[in-house]
Order: sequence, then C-alpha cells, then structure tokens
Amino acid sequence: MRKSIFVLMAVVLIFSFVAASCAPAPAEPEVVEVTVVVEKEGETVVEVVTAVPEEKMEMKVAAIFPGVVTDTDYNTLAYIGMTSLKESLGVEIAYSESVPVPDVDRVMREYVDGGYNIIWTHGSQFVSQTVELAKAFPDVVFIAEGDGPVEDPSDNLWVIDRNFHLGFYAIGAVAARATETGKIGYLGGLTLPFSYAEVHAIEQAIADAGLEDEVELSYAWALDFNDPTKARQLADAMIADGVDVIMGSMNLGMLGLFEAVKASDQEVLVTGKYTDKSSFAPDNYLTSVLYDFTIPLEEIVTKIMAGETGGLYPLGFDNAISVQLPLGNVPEELNAEIEPIVSDLESGAIEVVKDITPIEE
Repeated sequence: MRKSIFVLMAVVLIFSFVAASCAPAPAEPEVVEVTVVVEKEGETVVEVVTAVPEEKMEMKVAAIFPGVVTDTDYNTLAYIGMTSLKESLGVEIAYSESVPVPDVDRVMREYVDGGYNIIWTHGSQFVSQTVELAKAFPDVVFIAEGDGPVEDPSDNLWVIDRNFHLGFYAIGAVAARATETGKIGYLGGLTLPFSYAEVHAIEQAIADAGLEDEVELSYAWALDFNDPTKARQLADAMIADGVDVIMGSMNLGMLGLFEAVKASDQEVLVTGKYTDKSSFAPDNYLTSVLYDFTIPLEEIVTKIMAGETGGLYPLGFDNAISVQLPLGNVPEELNAEIEPIVSDLESGAIEVVKDITPIEE
C-alpha cells in the first residue's frame, strides 16, 4: 500500500510540474528533469526522472461576415475585433467576407476541416445554422450573435446578446429633444426582433421624458439593410411629412438616408449606428450609438482558453456600447441635458425594457 502511495505521489509531482510549465511550447518539446520520491524494495529513495511538458492547444479563430470589412460599419467593427484578438492573445485568425445565409453552413464546415477550433458568425442571420453546427462538432467552440438566449444551447456555444435597444433609448432621448416640428422618424432595414426593440426603446425614452403629447414617432423599414435607393425613398417621404429628425438603423442603406437629409430644403437632423458617420452629412449629423467588438471577443476567447466553452455574453455600456458625444448641430444646452441621461444609462440607473413585440406599420 505504501509503495502505491509513493508511486502515486511521484506521478502527481511529475504532472504538477508539467501543468506549471504550460507556457507556449517550443517547436521541439523540451525534456525536463524532475526530482521525485519513490519506494523501491521497501526503501524510500530519491530519483531524478524525465518528463515532457504537454503542448498548449493552439487557438485558431475563424470569423464569417455578411458583408465586406471596408464598409466602415458592422463588418469593419468585426474586422477590428479580429485583428485586436490576434495582437492581444496571439491567436491565428482567418475570416470570410460577404457570406450569404445559404452558404454559411458550408463555410463553417470548411473552417472546421481546416483545423479552426473557434468559429464566430457575425450577424443574427447566422444564429440558427451556428447553433445546429455546434451540436454536430462538440470539439469546436462556436460564437453566435443574437438578441437573447437560444433554446437548448450546446456546451460549446457562446451567444453574444447584442442589446441594440440600450443605445436607442439614448438616441430616442436625443431626437425627442432636438426636433423642432415635433415629428421624429425611425428608419430600419428588416423587421426583426432587435429592430422592434429599438423602436420600443425610443418610445420609452419619449415617455420617460413626458413628451408623448409633444413628439410623434413614425417608423418604416426598407426591407433591406443595404439598399440606399429604397432608404432614400422612405426618408424623402418622412421629410415630406414634416419629420425633422431621422434615426437610422441600417448598414449601406444609411447612404440613402444621408443623401435625403442633405438634399432636403428643410433642416433635417440624422443619427447613425455602429460607427462615427459624421463625415457623411456633417451639417445634419447629430450622433451615433457606437459599438465595439474588441472587448467582447477578447473576453470570450480568454474564457475559452481557460476551459469555459459556452455561455451568454450580453453587450452593454461597460463592454461594447457607447453614445457619441458631444452632439452635433444642436445648442450646447441640449448637450448638457443629454449627458446625465447617458450617464444614468451607463450606470444602470435607467433600465431600458427589452420589448420585441412586433410593430404594425
């Protein structure tokens, strides 16, 4: 019995040394010497044995984008997040651009076959396929994006809850106070749960300010996030109806919205999303709700490297969301009024309800 205990102690000592030596492994594993206590023929002796440290698992991260990384919008943010991930954690990265929904399953499988052990799909349009493929490849970790938890997630699935509604409370608070006509508009891409939540957050901001009887909110969807022509038509119609602040929630469709406000004979203000878009319409630009995927990606991949292969990661003001201040093209008094509202959002003093109830146009 004593012999078994001493042998077990020797094994534990060897593997404890190995575990403590888990720095990135060199190209050729280094053989190290470890002093252990063993029992031989009834005598306790000290021996020097050799051990080879276990190689650390190499992380290879692949990302799939619905658009191009040069869009200065949603996909640019993803590209910045991936390059930062490479620099901060030293992981190998790869990405595919402009992947349509019907092709995402094939592209993910190609990355799996290529040895990539973390796959991120950037966009809620990919969430269903990502959830299913995660179940088929339990040794690969998948990162999906959505607007809440998914049903029956596998242990190797992370879900980023984007919480777009949080920033749109601030956008609504700005628009409701900046309007001169009492009419503000929301222009979205597709009628999706997050888009409904954005509109309801704007409505909450108006109600919290006690402006329900003074501010009228209209909304429309271009049925495409990347159709500038359709966005321009809808924006023109809003402007013709007296709307003087338009809140955009699109990708390339924003270009049509910017053209509409710049061409208007009326003074129309506009807000953006994702990135600073002040250069597109500098005389009409109010602000944007900004997003950053750098911190979320680094934190999730760090957790994966530590063995935490799945969970829900909510975006918030503490890790990904901010409101661009100061506001443009408004009196300084409005900036002073909005700053404490943004601070209360950041601290959680203002709780924004996530309401995805569909809206009838």
